[in-house]
Amino acid sequence: MKNRLKVLRAERDWSQADLAERLDVSRQSVNAIETGKYDPSLPLAFKISRLFGMPIEAIFQDD
Repeated sequence: MKNRLKVLRAERDWSQADLAERLDVSRQSVNAIETGKYDPSLPLAFKISRLFGMPIEAIFQDD
């Protein structure tokens, strides 16, 4: 699944560790989601969408 997480994070000048802390996940999880190696669970996807104030569909796209 493609996503805009890295771009959204960079726009806020957050490191992967900063984002991980805000989402209560590991930095490795953030890295895996950004690189497409891992798709977030639905609850985590909702948490990400709330954090950025955007609908899930604006952040994640099907391949």
